[in-house]
Amino acid sequence: MIIITASFAVPPATCAEIIALCSEHSARSRNEPGCISHHTHVDCEAPARLFYHEQWLDEAAVAAQFAVPESGEFVKQKSALVGERPEMQIYRAEAVSAGDLG
Repeated sequence: MIIITASFAVPPATCAEIIALCSEHSARSRNEPGCISHHTHVDCEAPARLFYHEQWLDEAAVAAQFAVPESGEFVKQKSALVGERPEMQIYRAEAVSAGDLG
Protein backbone atom coordinates (compact mmCIF):
# COMPACT_ATOMS: atom_id res chain seq x y z
CA MET A 1 0.00 0.00 0.00
CA ILE A 2 1.08 3.58 -0.63
CA ILE A 3 0.19 6.28 1.88
CA ILE A 4 0.35 9.94 0.94
CA THR A 5 0.11 12.74 3.46
CA ALA A 6 0.27 16.45 2.80
CA SER A 7 -0.51 19.67 4.62
CA PHE A 8 -0.65 23.34 3.81
CA ALA A 9 -1.73 26.66 5.31
CA VAL A 10 -5.04 28.08 4.10
CA PRO A 11 -5.40 31.83 3.63
CA PRO A 12 -8.61 33.00 5.38
CA ALA A 13 -9.81 34.85 2.27
CA THR A 14 -9.93 31.68 0.16
CA CYS A 15 -10.63 29.06 2.85
CA ALA A 16 -14.16 28.11 1.75
CA GLU A 17 -13.13 27.88 -1.90
CA ILE A 18 -10.08 25.74 -1.06
CA ILE A 19 -12.10 23.37 1.14
CA ALA A 20 -14.69 22.93 -1.62
CA LEU A 21 -11.95 22.30 -4.19
CA CYS A 22 -10.19 19.76 -1.94
CA SER A 23 -13.47 17.99 -1.11
CA GLU A 24 -14.30 17.69 -4.81
CA HIS A 25 -10.80 16.34 -5.55
CA SER A 26 -11.02 13.77 -2.73
CA ALA A 27 -14.46 12.56 -3.85
CA ARG A 28 -13.26 12.20 -7.46
CA SER A 29 -10.07 10.44 -6.37
CA ARG A 30 -11.98 7.88 -4.26
CA ASN A 31 -13.60 6.66 -7.49
CA GLU A 32 -10.26 6.00 -9.20
CA PRO A 33 -8.93 2.42 -9.53
CA GLY A 34 -6.60 1.51 -6.70
CA CYS A 35 -7.80 4.22 -4.32
CA ILE A 36 -8.40 2.77 -0.86
CA SER A 37 -9.15 6.12 0.81
CA HIS A 38 -8.68 9.81 0.07
CA HIS A 39 -9.66 12.53 2.55
CA THR A 40 -8.94 16.15 3.42
CA HIS A 41 -9.13 17.25 7.06
CA VAL A 42 -8.90 20.49 9.00
CA ASP A 43 -5.99 20.35 11.46
CA CYS A 44 -7.61 20.52 14.92
CA GLU A 45 -4.49 22.09 16.42
CA ALA A 46 -4.07 24.63 13.62
CA PRO A 47 -7.47 25.34 12.00
CA ALA A 48 -5.88 27.43 9.23
CA ARG A 49 -4.12 24.27 8.01
CA LEU A 50 -5.54 21.42 5.89
CA PHE A 51 -4.20 17.87 5.92
CA TYR A 52 -4.58 15.14 3.27
CA HIS A 53 -4.49 11.44 3.99
CA GLU A 54 -4.58 9.06 1.03
CA GLN A 55 -4.18 5.29 0.75
CA TRP A 56 -3.51 3.63 -2.60
CA LEU A 57 -3.18 -0.01 -3.59
CA ASP A 58 0.26 0.41 -5.19
CA GLU A 59 2.65 2.74 -7.03
CA ALA A 60 0.87 2.16 -10.35
CA ALA A 61 -2.41 3.44 -8.88
CA VAL A 62 -0.67 6.58 -7.59
CA ALA A 63 1.04 7.17 -10.96
CA ALA A 64 -2.31 6.79 -12.72
CA GLN A 65 -3.95 9.25 -10.33
CA PHE A 66 -1.16 11.79 -10.81
CA ALA A 67 -1.66 11.47 -14.60
CA VAL A 68 -5.40 12.24 -14.50
CA PRO A 69 -5.88 15.70 -16.10
CA GLU A 70 -8.28 16.73 -13.32
CA SER A 71 -5.57 16.04 -10.73
CA GLY A 72 -3.16 18.35 -12.52
CA GLU A 73 -5.84 21.03 -12.78
CA PHE A 74 -6.61 20.62 -9.06
CA VAL A 75 -2.94 21.23 -8.19
CA LYS A 76 -2.87 24.37 -10.36
CA GLN A 77 -6.09 25.78 -8.91
CA LYS A 78 -5.17 25.01 -5.32
CA SER A 79 -1.64 26.38 -5.71
CA ALA A 80 -3.06 29.63 -7.12
CA LEU A 81 -5.42 29.97 -4.14
CA VAL A 82 -2.87 28.94 -1.50
CA GLY A 83 0.30 30.38 -3.01
CA GLU A 84 2.43 27.34 -2.17
CA ARG A 85 2.66 23.63 -2.84
CA PRO A 86 1.76 21.37 0.09
CA GLU A 87 4.36 19.63 2.22
CA MET A 88 3.87 16.10 0.84
CA GLN A 89 5.22 12.74 2.00
CA ILE A 90 4.77 9.41 0.20
CA TYR A 91 5.29 6.09 2.01
CA ARG A 92 5.23 2.38 1.18
CA ALA A 93 3.44 0.58 4.01
CA GLU A 94 2.20 -2.81 5.04
CA ALA A 95 -0.51 -3.57 7.56
CA VAL A 96 0.61 -4.82 10.97
CA SER A 97 -1.67 -6.11 13.69
CA ALA A 98 -1.40 -4.60 17.17
CA GLY A 99 -0.46 -8.05 18.48
CA ASP A 100 2.63 -8.07 16.26
CA LEU A 101 3.96 -4.97 17.99
CA GLY A 102 4.65 -6.79 21.25
